[in-house]
Amino acid sequence: MKEFMKEYIYIIVDFLSTLPTELIVIIIAAMPVIELRGAIPVGVELGLPVFKAWYLSIIGNLLPILPILYFFQPISNIMLRFKWYQSFYNWLYNRTMRKSDRVQKYGAIGLIFFTAVPLPTTGAWTACLAAILFRIPIKMAFAAIAAGVIFAGVIVAILSGMFLG
Repeated sequence: MKEFMKEYIYIIVDFLSTLPTELIVIIIAAMPVIELRGAIPVGVELGLPVFKAWYLSIIGNLLPILPILYFFQPISNIMLRFKWYQSFYNWLYNRTMRKSDRVQKYGAIGLIFFTAVPLPTTGAWTACLAAILFRIPIKMAFAAIAAGVIFAGVIVAILSGMFLG
């Protein structure tokens, strides 16, 4: 899986190669699954200082949060009419529920820890889905997920600086 993700990121970076490095980092950080966990090391590998890769990745990772929190449920309600989307939604629901025991137990505070742990499938996108499923108010969810993104970014930046910088 790790090699697949590396190859996937290289393909994306190659596709975006005509853009400024800063924009590449922001776009990668905004993407599901990769998020800032992949964007910070990419930024450092592309020659950005760790701090610059960190703050650009935070900006990119924060960009999709509010649209997801506001629009995922209304769009899903419409899309659930289609069998293929029902299958996807059920898979996503079950995956999110398996990963979000802290969120269920601690609410918005749990979202911080859920997002802050820089492991696959514990980023901002999944935290948004957990916030929606557990009906955490949007303002609280955004603040908690943003705090988690910043903490995760610090951890990844430190590791990127140690191993890549």
